[in-house]
Amino acid sequence: MSPVRTTDAEPATALDAVCVGETMVMVTPTPGGRLDAESTFVLRAGGAESNVAMFLAALGHRAGWAGRVGADPLGELVVGQVRATGVDTSLVEVDPTRPTAVYLKDPGPDGTKVYYYRRGSAAASMDPGYAARVDAVPAAVLHLSGVTPALSESCRALVERLMSTRPAGRRLVSFDVNHRPALWPDLSTAATELLRLAQAADVVFVGLDEAARLWDVKEPEDVRALVDRPGTLVVKNGAVEAVAFSADGVTGEPARPVEVVEPVGAGDAFAAGWLSGALRGLDPAARLRLGHLVAGAALGSVSDFAELPPVPTICAVLGITPDDWHRPTGPA
Repeated sequence: MSPVRTTDAEPATALDAVCVGETMVMVTPTPGGRLDAESTFVLRAGGAESNVAMFLAALGHRAGWAGRVGADPLGELVVGQVRATGVDTSLVEVDPTRPTAVYLKDPGPDGTKVYYYRRGSAAASMDPGYAARVDAVPAAVLHLSGVTPALSESCRALVERLMSTRPAGRRLVSFDVNHRPALWPDLSTAATELLRLAQAADVVFVGLDEAARLWDVKEPEDVRALVDRPGTLVVKNGAVEAVAFSADGVTGEPARPVEVVEPVGAGDAFAAGWLSGALRGLDPAARLRLGHLVAGAALGSVSDFAELPPVPTICAVLGITPDDWHRPTGPA
């Protein structure tokens, strides 16, 4: 019998999106600090999939995060902070035998270095059996990333199971390639596995830089020639633009100018913005604009999660009315 237990949260009945993966405790120096004995630090929940869930909740959606934490104060911190943003955490499991993972940020003049301490974490023990609990909660969107399959063989099997099952009502399987070199010691293995998983999704997000690193491609069109099965492929080219390939054709939108405080988490924010646009039935260009807008908020914050502009500002960027924004979400 599994030693894990569920949280005390009330179980969800139905969600717009469920995001599955590990969330760690992020240790960040206060502004101006470094990773040294002279600085003070704040603790925040940080994880690719929960970041997406939190931004989706901030955008007005019923979003859930599913993962596993340790039976420790750090696990309580993670679940509490994610839940406080309006995210459903009823699918989260607590493992009394494994710890909650931690990572530390070290901002510097040449960029931020990140140090991960996640080996043997509670989330790394997730396995295909967990998929049954996730699939039991109706959700229009399932969001996964390339981080989870790199945690362990059982996590890779979990991702494969989740991508292969299609419960009634699930309209979209979303996959962010999110290649983390530290988690994939062998680049060729990462290239093969992440391409295979991307090809099994309905919508894929990938940075042009990571696609170049993984698959030796140079242009967004090269990525589409390789990742050709998903109905939608979104290629992000940093501060330049994002390009979406879909049945509607090819759509590009330039990135919004923004002062960058901290780049970590911006890709998750972009994915949440695009998925929100898809759930609202916005056109391809508006989905990309919403992705850029949410990513811009994350870029301007030292945390992965950030406050979004007010709804009238969002609507002005998208070219819709507040009434349009507040209508029930539609098909993705």
